[in-house]
Amino acid sequence: MSRAGRAAAGAVTTTTVCTLPVFLTGGLAVQISAELGFDPAGLGLVVALFFAVSALASLPSGWLVERFGSVPTSRAAVVGAALVMTALATLARSYAALVVILLCGAWCNVLGQLASNMTLARYVPAERLGLSFGVKQSAIPLATLLSGAAVPAVALTVGWRWAYAIGAVLALAALPLTPRESIRRERTAADGELATAALSVIGIAAGLAAAASSALGIFLVASAVDRGVDAGLAGLTLTLGSVVGLVLRLLHGWAADRRSGGHIAVVAASLLLGAGGLALLAAPGAVALVLGTVLGFGLGWAWPGLLQFAVVRLNPSAPAAATSIVQVGVYGGGFAGPIGFGFLATHLSFPAAWLIGAGTMLVAAALMVVGRRMLVAHRVAQGAGAAAQPS
Repeated sequence: MSRAGRAAAGAVTTTTVCTLPVFLTGGLAVQISAELGFDPAGLGLVVALFFAVSALASLPSGWLVERFGSVPTSRAAVVGAALVMTALATLARSYAALVVILLCGAWCNVLGQLASNMTLARYVPAERLGLSFGVKQSAIPLATLLSGAAVPAVALTVGWRWAYAIGAVLALAALPLTPRESIRRERTAADGELATAALSVIGIAAGLAAAASSALGIFLVASAVDRGVDAGLAGLTLTLGSVVGLVLRLLHGWAADRRSGGHIAVVAASLLLGAGGLALLAAPGAVALVLGTVLGFGLGWAWPGLLQFAVVRLNPSAPAAATSIVQVGVYGGGFAGPIGFGFLATHLSFPAAWLIGAGTMLVAAALMVVGRRMLVAHRVAQGAGAAAQPS
């Protein structure tokens, strides 16, 4: 396998195993709650706290990856994920223990994501970098798929603890795919070169987009059934949306390699169309449900890989630090979105919640445009400053 192919495979496996703890917990929730005694609200709380800790861990993890490189941090994230799943299999004897152990896994998740970003930025040729980020982001649906398969294959046969044990073994099996040697590191960008203000605006936009989009996978079926759609059709629509989202993540990356720029503008356009999808979900009927899901998943929730690629391309000397700023927003949205949507759906209605989500996504699209303009202005200023320096 070539260095670039190995880097892409390593990024996908690292991202997959580092997200397994939280997705396995969601997939195995029925079996775990029967033993540890917590309700769906308890599951929602632990997932929300997981993303909250991920947001807090993002900037420090970005510094660690920039300081020590992708080789040790990728391995630390993978080994950490294995230890977390081992602890969940053996030590999670109460709800409190489950929460504490899973929150330790949030650090592994963030570290693995950012180390994978650096791995791709350092090892993959520029002409294939966009597709590699699309493939990497497909690891999240892959982790969801593995978690769903673990229920009938493991949890209902030998018990949910064995699912975590198998996950730990899979994590350790991913170690050989992590980077083996460091390559020459480029000069780390200074704070002024990193365009922190522009990246912060883009991070806020990403947080709002994630807050609106994260409700799709959680509340889509319940919302459809509440509007009178058959539960089976609602479930199949969710599956369709997941497949469309996975395909669009790959297509976003493939197309990015064939453009010379404008990637953040494409993200903004995707969010604009995704907002239309969320608005359609507020309308009654199966047709609106299917169209809204395709637009919502296919465009409103398929942009993270493209956005990370764009940020890395604009900040090649500090890819982990740059993407860590944006990821603060993404994780923050993953924390606040489900809580806010659930509150709105409970106290107003599902249609009102979807319409507010659509409005939130429109604001996110506008902020993406603002952040892009700030980035362009920053690069122009940096270029002018460099030209003014004596040769």
